[in-house]
Amino acid sequence: MCGILGAWGPMPEKRAAIGSGCDRMRHRGPDSNGFWEDEAAQIALGHVRLAILDLTEAGHQPMVSHDGRNVLTLNGEIYNHQDLRRRLEREGHMPAWRGHSDTETLVEAVSAWGMERALQETVGMFALALWDRHDRSLYLARDRFGEKPLYYGYAEDAFVFGSELKAMAGLPGFDRRIEPQALALLMHHNYIAAPFSIYAAMRKLMPGTWLRLDGDLLASKALPQPRAYWSAEAVALEAAADPLEFGSDAEAIDALERVMSTAVQGQMLSDVPLGAFLSGGIDSSTIVALMQARGGGQVNTFSIGFDVAAFNEAEHAKAVAAHLGTRHHELYLSAQDALEAVPAVAGIYDEPFADSSQIPTILLARMARRDVTVALSGDGGDELMGGYSRYVRAAAWWARREKLPQALRGPLALGARAMGGAAPLGAMREQAGKLARVLRAEHSGRFYRQFVSYWKRPEEVVIGASLPPGPFDQASELKFLDHMTWLDTVGYLPDDILVKVDRAAMSVSLETRVPLLDHRVYEFARRLPWHYKNRDGQGKWLLRQLLYRHVPRDLVDRPKKGFGVPLGLWLRGPLKDWAYAMLEPERLKAQGLFHARPILQKWREHQSGRRDWSPHLWGVLMAQAWLDESESWGRGP
Repeated sequence: MCGILGAWGPMPEKRAAIGSGCDRMRHRGPDSNGFWEDEAAQIALGHVRLAILDLTEAGHQPMVSHDGRNVLTLNGEIYNHQDLRRRLEREGHMPAWRGHSDTETLVEAVSAWGMERALQETVGMFALALWDRHDRSLYLARDRFGEKPLYYGYAEDAFVFGSELKAMAGLPGFDRRIEPQALALLMHHNYIAAPFSIYAAMRKLMPGTWLRLDGDLLASKALPQPRAYWSAEAVALEAAADPLEFGSDAEAIDALERVMSTAVQGQMLSDVPLGAFLSGGIDSSTIVALMQARGGGQVNTFSIGFDVAAFNEAEHAKAVAAHLGTRHHELYLSAQDALEAVPAVAGIYDEPFADSSQIPTILLARMARRDVTVALSGDGGDELMGGYSRYVRAAAWWARREKLPQALRGPLALGARAMGGAAPLGAMREQAGKLARVLRAEHSGRFYRQFVSYWKRPEEVVIGASLPPGPFDQASELKFLDHMTWLDTVGYLPDDILVKVDRAAMSVSLETRVPLLDHRVYEFARRLPWHYKNRDGQGKWLLRQLLYRHVPRDLVDRPKKGFGVPLGLWLRGPLKDWAYAMLEPERLKAQGLFHARPILQKWREHQSGRRDWSPHLWGVLMAQAWLDESESWGRGP
């Protein structure tokens, strides 16, 4: 795992600027740093390395292909790179290999096959920049699910790109104007959805895409149109037309075990110590069970415990670890331990980010890094296997709505809206408003958005902002349940879950890997009929059956608690003074970003104990904390 940074075009003291930017993200790559420049072409590439495969100088980046044409800087891992080497050799493209790094494999694959085919052949997670010295073109690419970040845009006349905004913010000419639409997205979802970033001049490359920038585009300061080399939506549509059929449930379980075992085996490739996060839930327990079954000694597992019983799953994780025979590590945290991590949050996350489970994730990563450099996680299971309870609730609402004649939905929505306006502040008004929005929704995407959003009308909170169009606004041919899981796969998963884990882990130089997001697992899961995902009201049914082959069901069958913190209580207690200082009306007015009135209304209701508005308030608080933190970016490492 690493960090990349680069610039193409005129920029004063480019080498020093790239070097300073790399210093600000040394946490992503503490083992070495590299720099490559072609002064005549005005292109410079920087790299900080966390050495995982081939710890020698043969893995140093930026890396030049054996024919001298391509220069690559890579953040990530290509899990099937050994297979790619064999295929290159069979096709007569074998260079004199300098080492055994996946970076060398990928740069030679691009030289042999071109960018698009090379990306399609990979199994991995990555963000990359490649300079083609022959065509004088720059390529950027990002992995299929967006596990690794990649920002890009213009700093005056130079095209700039990198793994972290804090590394880019000090580049000469970097434009720090805030994007109001990004704040609207933050208020709505508690994350900023790609392709938007908090800075108006910067974009995030979408998962599963690549772009090519040539000299003509650079001269006009135009952004190239990203091209998809893999599409989660296309896979979902193809899968819906070609569902899997099995002769028995046992046959289905066997098939799932084969595809997941292949993914886990590939992601255990490492030249440094490796382990796994273990919550004791279905997803992480399955990953650990398959790791342990692959052999190679005891797996190191890590879990966090809390002294608040409602948020503690450490005892369950410990029981699963004992059954599987892992080398288990656990750390129990008090509320004070977690609160002490809050000041670091804004500096760890490149943009305002408001999933409060970021706090235990940061603490878990810190603990794991003491013993390992790579950790596998169980993220992705809910999206792939229909695990979220909201899927069942939303489907029930949708079914009732669909029974209503079309002609009645509009009048009923107006009635619900009027009822909400007449109701006193509180839960009744909120529920009436939700009913009105659900009835008015034109299609399932906008309907589902009501279940996964916080501030329903972010334009009432963010000054001069509107919610930009996105996946929720697109009608789909998918059935309702399949549409929901797809929306989470292209939104919540890459822009919330994967951001949360990547930034937390990389802040302590820990690489995380997600076997459930091997694209072959996704393609298999999309073809599963829904009764293999939810049966008898139980989500992730097929994944559970696979786990029961390795772990007794009484160790893992229990209600899911998630990975949260008692944020509502903290905002009324130990975080109250800090939070109010962030939300003080004069401060909000001076900044000119937020309307103070609706925020303070929710603050008062929350402090009264009548409502828990902590998720809504946390979004504003994280924006405020990030604004303070980002003021220092570019003033030194």
